[in-house]
Order: sequence, then C-alpha cells, then structure tokens
Amino acid sequence: MEYRQLGHSGLRISALTLGTMTFGGRGGFSAVGATGIDGARRQVDMCLDAGVNLIDTADVYSGGLAEEITGEVIKGRRDTLLLSSKVRMAMGDGPNDAGLSRQHIIAGCEASLRRLGTDHIDIYHVHEWDGQTRLEETLSALNSLVSAGKVRYLAASNYAGWQLMKALAVADSHGFERFAAQQVYYSLEARDAEYELVPLAVDQGLGILVWSPLAGGLLSGKYRRNGSPESGTRQVSGTWNEPPVRTREKLYDTVEILVDIAGAHGASPAQVALAWLLGRPAVTSVIIGARTDEQLLDNLGGASLLLSADERAALDKVSAPELIYPYWHQLNTAADRLGPADLALLAQYLPGEE
Repeated sequence: MEYRQLGHSGLRISALTLGTMTFGGRGGFSAVGATGIDGARRQVDMCLDAGVNLIDTADVYSGGLAEEITGEVIKGRRDTLLLSSKVRMAMGDGPNDAGLSRQHIIAGCEASLRRLGTDHIDIYHVHEWDGQTRLEETLSALNSLVSAGKVRYLAASNYAGWQLMKALAVADSHGFERFAAQQVYYSLEARDAEYELVPLAVDQGLGILVWSPLAGGLLSGKYRRNGSPESGTRQVSGTWNEPPVRTREKLYDTVEILVDIAGAHGASPAQVALAWLLGRPAVTSVIIGARTDEQLLDNLGGASLLLSADERAALDKVSAPELIYPYWHQLNTAADRLGPADLALLAQYLPGEE
C-alpha cells in the first residue's frame, strides 16, 4: 500500500480509505448497505491487512450507528489506525441539531467521540456548507477542538470553490487552523471537481479524499449499454439517487473503455476506475466501501494497478468534462501562461496531450 502526505500537512494516509456508509443500515441508509458488527470487523481486518490506515465515517451515517459499529470493531487497536468523521447534518429535530454553529460543532464532536470510543478524531470534516453561520464562528469552534486535542486535522467536504477559498482566507486572517484537505465527489462519470476544487487543492496545498469513486457502482462494469445490472442494485431499485447521471450515453462509452482496459490487465473495471483517480492531481486517498467482502477485496486491488499513459489518455478523452466559461476562453487565449493549478484541468485539452 502506498502512503501519501495529506496536502501540506505532515500526516501520511493510505492511498485507499475504508468508508463506512454501509455500516448499520438504519433509516434511509439501508438503501446503501446494512453491514453489522461482524461484517464490519471482517472488512476492517481486510483493510488493515492490506495496509489501509484510515477509516472514514460520519455522525449522520445511520443516525450515529455507523460510528458506534466503527468504535466497537476498532477496540484494542485504535493506535494502529486513523479515524475521520464529519459534522453538519441534522442529528435531531431541535433548532440546534444541524449546521456549523459553535453549539452544533462542539456537541457533534463530543457525541462522535463517545460513539467512536476514542479521545480524538484524526481528521474532522465539516460535511457541507452552512450559509447561515459566519465562517468566523465555524472556524473558531473547529480551532478550539484542535487546541483541546480532540481533533488533529480539519477538512471540508462538498464546498464550492469560492466557499472553500473564503474559509481558508478567514482561517489565515484569524490565525485559525486551516483545512488540510477536502473530501469531494470525483469519478470518471462526473469530473466536475476539476473546474474549481482540484485546481484549488493544487494551489492551496490541500489533500483530496474522494467519495463515491465508482459513482455509486455505475463504474463497476455491471452497467453496460446492452446489458442489465443486477436487480438489487440501488441504481436500479431507485432507493438511492446519488450521484445523478447526466449523460447516460457518455457513461456507457466510459464503461466500455474501462472494460477494455480491465481485460488487458486481467483486472476489474472498478480497479481501473480507482487506479485512474489515484493518478489525478492532488488526490491523496480514494474512499472505498462495499456491501460485500468480495466487492471490498476487489476494490483493494485498485491500489496496485498501474495504467499506461495511453490508457490514461483514453480514459481522459472519453470522460472529459465540457469546458464551461471561463475555461474555454482561458484555453484559447491564455495557454502561454498556465500554472500548475490551471493545468489540473486544462492540460488534457492542450495540443499533444491526447
């Protein structure tokens, strides 16, 4: 397993991270998975044996049950791994049970620590934007958790580019702890993060943790133009609508390239999709989660798969995001002075890059 530095921080995490959204199966999360304690223990064992050192969870997953299960299965080995969790989503019906106020952040962290059975969280994410709470309040509260030793590193998730850049500026101006990373949706099916979030990470020295790298299973190879996926998959059952699919034909074209490359390597399409992400700018770790041990074992193989430059170019071309303004204008008029952050998006469109 490769270990990568998390942005400009000194923390090193494995190229693959175990996600726990399938743990529990309470409420609406039953559509994603319902892994109990025994199954979770097997999956954690498999990941630790493969060299994975980070487990990612969130307070909202199954209403706290995923954190409880995670805490149970890591008993006695907390010092051998890193934990990531999140705060922001509603955890009750009260007026202060959601958001990024000081009240909710501190209460949420204390509750997560109890459920996880630990005295600190290694990476603590704000799970979503809160447009009704001043960033000064949010970042001051997070900074106090770091100062108290309850949190080691901070991260954002699902922020727009301007929101994240503003948060970094506020942190810098007040001397608060900066976000070391961001967790984003990024996959061959949807490369929206390349417009703003990936270049921002390159420019500001943030690590990127990727959620749903297989687009909710769409890149597993089960979804083909002339085939039908398994009836129990959540995309077919309609019980989970995240992430959305904008262009089905483009998805099918991408899957065909994945299948071809996988065949050449004796690998699975999922492994190819994961390997592609691990070669993208600023990506530190890709979060994998699975309903079954077999799926998890297959995903773990993605960390060791090496793609050729031609294979990467083929995947880049078939999945390339449409250049929206101002990027098409910059490509046409500013290609003589592009920096590393600009090239995170535009390099693939330059002559000779296909």
